[in-house]
Amino acid sequence: MYAIVEIAGHQYKVEKDQQIFVNRLKEDEGAKVQFDDVLLIDDNGKVTVGAPAIDGAAITAKVTRHLKGDKVIVFKKKRRKGYKKKNGFRAYLTEITIESIAASGAKKAKKAEPKKEEAPKAAAPAKEAAPAKEEAPKKAAQSAGDDLTKVEGIGPKIAELFNANGINSYAELAATDVERLKEILTEAGGVYKSKDPGTWPAQAQMAADGNWDELKKWQDELNGGK
Repeated sequence: MYAIVEIAGHQYKVEKDQQIFVNRLKEDEGAKVQFDDVLLIDDNGKVTVGAPAIDGAAITAKVTRHLKGDKVIVFKKKRRKGYKKKNGFRAYLTEITIESIAASGAKKAKKAEPKKEEAPKAAAPAKEAAPAKEEAPKKAAQSAGDDLTKVEGIGPKIAELFNANGINSYAELAATDVERLKEILTEAGGVYKSKDPGTWPAQAQMAADGNWDELKKWQDELNGGK
């Protein structure tokens, strides 16, 4: 029995007791995780296909360890331009062990909802003899936080969209599930349908850790976050 499941923006073929490497997950080592985006299940020749996911199906796994992948060397050269550039990159990965494949009856894993910011309290009017003139309503300032446009693939509009959904810092972006990021982009009306946020949490984690040199090397290889 095997299944095709989407984990952190990528699809994997998994079987019970199999160990696989996926993009870095936020769960601690030893924690149990459940993946609900099961696209296909083959149970001894009986194939069930989702549309796109199978309702009630789930994959349960255990986080074995967090690690970095092997170094990948990227060399760029332009003919007759005297341009040469060599970069190295190591992906942030998580090793998980598949414990069970449920074809039906599984409950959806609860996703953490973004924190709602409290509305700023209105300042008390100053005591003056003459009545103060009402000022025109000012555009709400962007909440204090990190510059999310430092993440390759995120522009000012997407950064504002994430801010409006409670994601204001690199740490908050790193802790947000890729599926939740896709939901936010989809809710914007399909304008960002072509965007792939699969690497954004990992980039944000590197920014939060202060690994700017390594992040820059990785981003030189990316195009639109891919």
